[in-house]
Amino acid sequence: MNSIKTIGIILWRIWFYILILVIILLLFPILIVSILKESWYPLFFRLAQIWARGIMIGMGFYPKITREQSFEKGKSYMLVSNHTSMMDIMLMLHISKNPFVFVGKAELAKIPLFGFFYKRTCILVDRGNARSRKAVFDEAQRRLSQGLGICIFPEGGVPTDMNLVLDSFKDGAFRLAIDHHISIVPMTFYDNKKRFPYVFLKGSPGKMRARIHPFISTEKMTQGNKKELREQTRALILNALHEDIK
Repeated sequence: MNSIKTIGIILWRIWFYILILVIILLLFPILIVSILKESWYPLFFRLAQIWARGIMIGMGFYPKITREQSFEKGKSYMLVSNHTSMMDIMLMLHISKNPFVFVGKAELAKIPLFGFFYKRTCILVDRGNARSRKAVFDEAQRRLSQGLGICIFPEGGVPTDMNLVLDSFKDGAFRLAIDHHISIVPMTFYDNKKRFPYVFLKGSPGKMRARIHPFISTEKMTQGNKKELREQTRALILNALHEDIK
């Protein structure tokens, strides 16, 4: 029985990568058009949402979103959440009604076909390179000035310790939010680690719950408030995770 289950999980995992490529291929002509001009990014974003929702449906995931506050049309936000799975990207795209740009690790640009669009539409960071981190900050400022939002997973990557509930947060998201006086949108993703972890032989279809916490305004903040803002945001997400564990 264990062998059958293992084979099933392997096939299901392979299906995930096939889905990524198939949906991109189906949308390919419109995707190509959407990246020809930077001003057409909102079109690309809507196509990315179709891609993300198609993957979730195809993998047997169904999102259940609890919204404590709603997005205002036309506003830029700093989206942050805990980071435990590749499905965090898809769930974030599903949740946000306002176009945003991901800040993500440069290694994902190596994935065939997906990487072609990823490196042309996301802000890539090499976390081990100080110059890269500075370039990311400059590019994020530029995209915010265009009226787009930004999504940063402030743990700086997926924690290698699977038992860790939530890693410490890095400063970048909060520094940018304060500089541009945009609200932080804290989100808790409850089930992504269970549903689709980075451990290859684990995971299962099912519900993916997310909670959008009340937004945190940065309107009157300065960089002197950065640490307080960072820890306030982390505490919101961590407390929600602990409550769910109980």
